[in-house]
Amino acid sequence: MMEEKYPNISRWVDGGILEIGYESETDSFIRAIDEGGTVFEGKSSYKTLDEALDDAEKAIGKWFEENE
Repeated sequence: MMEEKYPNISRWVDGGILEIGYESETDSFIRAIDEGGTVFEGKSSYKTLDEALDDAEKAIGKWFEENE
């Protein structure tokens, strides 16, 4: 089910990291990281987890388009 709703995230976590939650070192709630560093930092807050995942899904999809 996750793979169907969030195919880019599912593909991302096969080789990268998706962090969800607040961390003292960053202002974002959700982040995508690979061996080169952070490739996406979301907003500082979202109304729902689905909204945060949707934001990451779009950003990661764009990253795949630009980097493959």
